Amino acid sequence: MSGPQCCANPPTLNPSSGAGHVEKVGGLDSYVSGSPDSKLAILLVSDVYGYEAPNLRKLADKIAAAGFYAVVPDFFYGDPFVSDNAERPIQVWIKDHGMDKGYEDAKPVIEALNSKGASAIGAVGFCWGAKVVVELGKSSAFIKAAVLCHPSFVTVDDIKELKVPISILGAEIDQLSPPALLKQFEEVLASKSEVDSFVKVFPKVAHGWTVRYNVEDEAAVKSAEEAHGNLLEWFVKYVK
Repeated sequence: MSGPQCCANPPTLNPSSGAGHVEKVGGLDSYVSGSPDSKLAILLVSDVYGYEAPNLRKLADKIAAAGFYAVVPDFFYGDPFVSDNAERPIQVWIKDHGMDKGYEDAKPVIEALNSKGASAIGAVGFCWGAKVVVELGKSSAFIKAAVLCHPSFVTVDDIKELKVPISILGAEIDQLSPPALLKQFEEVLASKSEVDSFVKVFPKVAHGWTVRYNVEDEAAVKSAEEAHGNLLEWFVKYVK
């Protein structure tokens, strides 16, 4: 995570991007998209660049179009990582924004969704957010299914503790979760017959590719859309 790859291709944040809007959910400003009457909700936990990233919001809109209520909370309280701030490199920024805090902050969001009438909730995490989602998935109390996209900081021990169906979408070019580590995840999951799982390594793409792609690069868009399709299939199957 502290390497350059975690922060490559920073998005141009846009607080008005997306077809949805921002409202408070569980005490956090959150981008929401889709019908609030939907009984099925998906929590999107961002990478270090936060909830104003246009590609992330576009994905939330796509998830909403499939019938889910999509929620992207601002886990950084208006303080996302800024890659060109030399005073505050990622190693310093992350001290203020640990994934353990993200996990604690996610619980009131999930409670708020349940109290609004959600009967099933899934969660997808990107890089930083994947660790938060793994923590949520260690209990069956919070979410029904999890998807990790190019995870950061997730360990084999984390995977051993999972209790919910998990899909892990990784990149071939990834120093944070290299294919060899994903292979270990896959082996652990294969031995856990009680937990449905799916692990896929996407060729020729780098860490961050599902949300930090260049919209003008046709091949990058195609790989990202393939991953989006996979994560949607997972949620359609298990969040119902």
